[in-house]
Amino acid sequence: MYRSRIPTFVKFFLPKIICRLPQAGKKIVYLTFDDGPIPETTPYILETLKKYGVKATFFCVGENVKKYPELYKRIIEEGHIVGNHTFNHLKGWETPLETYLENVSQCEEYISSNLFRPPYGKMTWRQYKALEKKFQLIFWDVLIPDFDLDSSVQRCLDVLKKKTRDGSILVFHDNLKAKNKLTELLPEALNFLLREKYDIRPVPNNISK
Repeated sequence: MYRSRIPTFVKFFLPKIICRLPQAGKKIVYLTFDDGPIPETTPYILETLKKYGVKATFFCVGENVKKYPELYKRIIEEGHIVGNHTFNHLKGWETPLETYLENVSQCEEYISSNLFRPPYGKMTWRQYKALEKKFQLIFWDVLIPDFDLDSSVQRCLDVLKKKTRDGSILVFHDNLKAKNKLTELLPEALNFLLREKYDIRPVPNNISK
């Protein structure tokens, strides 16, 4: 079960997580991709973003960076921002504290960033307290269900169109589950955002709290 928007009660218990970055009087959205880099999807994403002149933040899995360092290097060389997404894409609720923190640290051997996003958006209170001292914890305002094999491209676009608002942090996926949708979905999504006059940006490294 997943929600397209982080529930209010989560932000009550984890007050320093960042789901949205509204700027007064400005129509901005923040584009992010989770789980890469992998050769099946990352090159297409990068080529599409370059075509549209758009930058994004890639929350990378350390194991994938280790396997495909040339793709990680390309992400950075093309001007995108990177974030830590654990080394093995761990689900926080099912992982002991020390194991989780060690996995995040292992990811830091390959990814240098002060941005962290927990896989599945799930972390325990103790994991949160340990990591919020070191990272800016980036969740989302709109989760695109491109990873859901039962969701169509149209369903993904409907979520985007219905939920996006000023300051939204958008999540797409750089993984095999999203592969078959991305070819149609990503250009359609970018065209919609640009038609709606959104300024599309990456989540910055220097967020003012």
